[in-house]
Amino acid sequence: MSTRRFTDDLPDPKPSPLDNLDLQQEEKAAPKPLQPRPAPEPAKRVPRGQAKNRGGAHLPRTLTQVINEANDKVVQGDLVDYVPMPTGFDPLDGFIGGGLRKTELVLLGGAQGIGKTIATLQIARNIASRPDQYAFYLSYEHTETHLMHRLMCLESLNPPEVDIASGIKLRDLYQIIVAQRAKKFMGRDGAASSLQSILRDHPKTAPALGRMLRYADRLIMLKASPAVTNLRAIKEMTARLADATGGNVTLFVDYLQKIAVHPERPRDENDKVTIIVEGLKDIALSLDIPVWSIVAADREGLKSKRIHLYHLRGSSALDYESDIAIIMNNKYQILAKDHVAFNPYTAKQYRNWVVWTIEKNRAGRAMTDMEFEIFGQHFAFNPRGQRVQQQLIDNKVIEN
Repeated sequence: MSTRRFTDDLPDPKPSPLDNLDLQQEEKAAPKPLQPRPAPEPAKRVPRGQAKNRGGAHLPRTLTQVINEANDKVVQGDLVDYVPMPTGFDPLDGFIGGGLRKTELVLLGGAQGIGKTIATLQIARNIASRPDQYAFYLSYEHTETHLMHRLMCLESLNPPEVDIASGIKLRDLYQIIVAQRAKKFMGRDGAASSLQSILRDHPKTAPALGRMLRYADRLIMLKASPAVTNLRAIKEMTARLADATGGNVTLFVDYLQKIAVHPERPRDENDKVTIIVEGLKDIALSLDIPVWSIVAADREGLKSKRIHLYHLRGSSALDYESDIAIIMNNKYQILAKDHVAFNPYTAKQYRNWVVWTIEKNRAGRAMTDMEFEIFGQHFAFNPRGQRVQQQLIDNKVIEN
């Protein structure tokens, strides 16, 4: 009996710049040094303005050369240095200058279960939904299959429309798959046999699958290993993707403290985090791409009612190296007491809202609070948020 794959029912895919790209790495107990990429063939002349050595640093250039390179890009219609990539979350994009920019490192921190992975995967999905952009999502905690299941639940809500009536939960998705396979096993006529056909034929999952397939070729996922997937491996894989996509890729890391550090021997966790965050910033600068990374909170931060940037696990390098730092807190937990006492019923509804605070913003205003409603069982945020109007703890009043 032959075994069918998930993609057996898919139509022939369109050619993709990633078709011949191999990002697989061996997961062994001891890390194996990556083989250097083959030297380029003797070459065609590199046009001025494209002389960047991906995977390495810039060569020294005079200001005149920099001006000429920038001028050539604009003449050729290459405006990527001036046009940010929207995250799809409003008003976040407005506060950070329109979206993510190349060479920038964005950190997202908060307590466990607050929605960091939900937000990050949703933003990766939003970027990959653009026909000219790719997202590279490294997860140290979830398999690619689990992330795919999360995306199915997210797409069932169809953000930003957020149709709760059509939404499915992870439990519902599993039940649909198991029930259909059981029907096939029992010989029922018309029962679907493959995962692809089950999801395509069921009325609750068919629309979500259709939406997911629109960007499936541009969202690259990897279950990373805390023992093997180090900074060098991440940079090497991302460099290959940057070469294959013309630099139109955004790197997402879930999460920073899990990145393997070798052959370096950090003295303690602060030293380890310093090495990692400096490495991620180097990837953003040398590959000329945006990098977005989740950061876990430390023990003191988990005890605090409101988590701040200084509560993130590791060193002050998190603050120094990042261009944008966003901290997530549950709105109910950080509301000033007078709001809770005045209307406890309304206050309880704030449990489903997460406050995103831009605590560092190198290119704009910092200490700005906005709020987004979370649908945790569907692994989705409503990306249409708003500025926080209520008073929060820390005696900070939000200006209207």
